[in-house]
Formats: sequence, C-alpha cells, structure tokens
Amino acid sequence: MRYKSVLLKVSGEALMGAQGFGIDVAVADRIAADIRQVRELGVKISVVIGGGNIFRGVAVASKGGDRVTGDHMGMLATVINALALRTSLTKIGVDAIVLSAIAMPEICESFSQRAALAHAQAGRVVIFAGGTGNPFFTTDSAAALRAAEMGVEALFKGTQVDGIYSADPKIHPDAERYETLTHDEILRKGLAVMDIAAVALARENHIPIVVFSIHEGGEFARIISGQGRATIVSD
Repeated sequence: MRYKSVLLKVSGEALMGAQGFGIDVAVADRIAADIRQVRELGVKISVVIGGGNIFRGVAVASKGGDRVTGDHMGMLATVINALALRTSLTKIGVDAIVLSAIAMPEICESFSQRAALAHAQAGRVVIFAGGTGNPFFTTDSAAALRAAEMGVEALFKGTQVDGIYSADPKIHPDAERYETLTHDEILRKGLAVMDIAAVALARENHIPIVVFSIHEGGEFARIISGQGRATIVSD
C-alpha cells in the first residue's frame, strides 16, 4: 500500500448526489463502501466531513448577518452529515465513531486527540465533525489540522473532478491538469483546491494532499494501492 494511515476529507456537497439539498442516502452508502474497501486493505482511516449540502456560514455573512453565528450553524450541519455517514458505515459492518469539536454528549463524543488516537488504534473509522470548533475556519482547515493531530501519511481530498486543474474543467475544457504539485506551487498559482490555511498547515507538517474524484466508486482504494487517477501535492 502507498499509505498505511490517511484522512479523507468529504465535502457536504458530495453527499447531495443529484439532489439540490440534503443527503442522498445512496451516495452516503457508496462512500461508506469505498471507506470499507480501503479499511479492508489494512489502512487506518479518519474522516472530516463538510456541511455545505445543508448550510454555509458565509451565506449568513454575505447577507449582512453575523458570521460567527453562521459558522456555528455550519458546524451543526457537519454533525448531521457525520451521523449520516456513521449510519451508512454501521449498516455494512464498519465500526465508526463520531467525535465533535463542539460538545454535544447526548449525540456524540467530544473530540480530543487522545480519544481519537485510541479509537483509531482500536480499528475504528474516526469521523470528525464540527470543523475546528472555531468560526472563520473552513472544514478544509479542520481536515489539515486533524491530519496533523492524527499523524497520518496523507490527506485525501475527495472533489468533483479527478485532480487539480489550472481552472474549472467543467467551465474551461482546455484547463491544464496537474499530476503532481508542491504545496508552494498551490499557494503561488492560487489554485482553489483547498484554502490557504489548510495548504500551509499541510506543508508545515509535511503531509501530502491527494486530490481525486469522490464520485468514482472504488477510486479511493485504487489510489491507495498505487493506481487510480489523482493529483498528488507534496514537498
């Protein structure tokens, strides 16, 4: 295997499928099946999940509302998605746990690095919810932070396309696709694959970022096995 421990970042939008809002259970089940496939290869997996399919905090600020309150609402949306993914994993026999950066003990456990590492060592898929627990930080930043805290070998970013392009390939068919990049090139070229804070944090902790299509069933496992199609960002 190319990597033995990874963190997977799943956007909230990925869970929508063809819907315009909410969670498509079939899509959640398919992502769960992909995670199980990688886990069966002997790879330790943790997951950070976004909430954009339900709510985006920046939407409140763009209409003159309070950004902090909006971000808190977005954090709650990530908890909903994390619970949905855990349900999909449990249905197929995968032991999973949700750890939230915001304390809500009646619903899920609270995050601590010590607890997360213990659950991972016990073989569970650890799903991180609530972002970083702080406003003004995206779930991309949360993914980079949790990846550093878990000491994983790579951060996998599941997107709508099969890697990083010079522009949106759906709008610009002639956009250049990159096979490899460095963290510095991402920042210098202004490529919108992850926010600046997330890329900088990954760079400082020497964590490769692997960008691939979350919509290609089995692609996660293929890339882990040294195949598949992705852009790899490293030192």
